[in-house]
Amino acid sequence: MKSLEVGILILRVYLGFAFFMHGLAKFQGGVENTAGWFDSIGIPGFTAYIIAFVELIGGLSLIVGFGTRYISALFFIIMIVATFKVKLSSGFMGNSQGSGFELDLAYAVMSLLLVFYPTSTLSLDAKVGKRKER
Repeated sequence: MKSLEVGILILRVYLGFAFFMHGLAKFQGGVENTAGWFDSIGIPGFTAYIIAFVELIGGLSLIVGFGTRYISALFFIIMIVATFKVKLSSGFMGNSQGSGFELDLAYAVMSLLLVFYPTSTLSLDAKVGKRKER
């Protein structure tokens, strides 16, 4: 086992956990509240339900390494939209109005790495892929 594989595993599990927790928070806090906030900033409110679902289920999928490239691509899109639509005006480090986009950008870059990295041997994707080859 290569140390790069272990590093990718750690990154994938952390990123999955972080997105899972964000999705869970949306459901626990009431997705309708998030939908209302989305409407107030010019994003259709129904997308809050889609994003919460993608974060929750996608986070779990990423933890086990199932659909890694597809889920990571969705996470990348979510974070880029969040950066440009919500956080860009606050700057990289933030201002007195709120936090900056450094964490959003970091999550986007981590997601992008998982989009382009070949399937990890330490993932469900690798096990499912081997089964298809037989």
